[in-house]
Amino acid sequence: MPSFDVVSRTEMPEVDNAINGVKREIAQRYDFKGSNCDLERDGEVITIRADDDLKLKQMQELLKGHLARRKVDAGVLDFREAEKAAGQSVRQQVHIREGIDRDLARRLVKEVKQSKIKVQVAIQGDELRVSGKKRDDLQSVIALLKGLDIEQPLQFINFRD
Repeated sequence: MPSFDVVSRTEMPEVDNAINGVKREIAQRYDFKGSNCDLERDGEVITIRADDDLKLKQMQELLKGHLARRKVDAGVLDFREAEKAAGQSVRQQVHIREGIDRDLARRLVKEVKQSKIKVQVAIQGDELRVSGKKRDDLQSVIALLKGLDIEQPLQFINFRD
């Protein structure tokens, strides 16, 4: 029976390369000269420190741009609320999404079932397994999932006949 897996994975070495690129650009740019702006990754959390809200927004855009250059979808970033730090400086936590959480998995299963395509969808931890009798049905499920309006990027792996 043909099947495939739906996952959401992020290549952390590419995220590290993007962070290093942002750090190099901050060191070179004139508008960041003399500022105390920095970002670092600890596990699946990136911490952005900036002097003010304007520089924080610029650093967010730089991070998104560098991720796009490294072929990592910016949808993996979950920007949390910016919080005040010492003086006028601000700090923001950015979580990197890994895997498909339960709510999103349930929504994807519901969408596939509502489409009336003859496949079975099983939630297996942080990924989905889609299996069906026809290869065409599986390909239509992939097209359906790509057409959904979700922030998190999905990958389709282990396509087996």
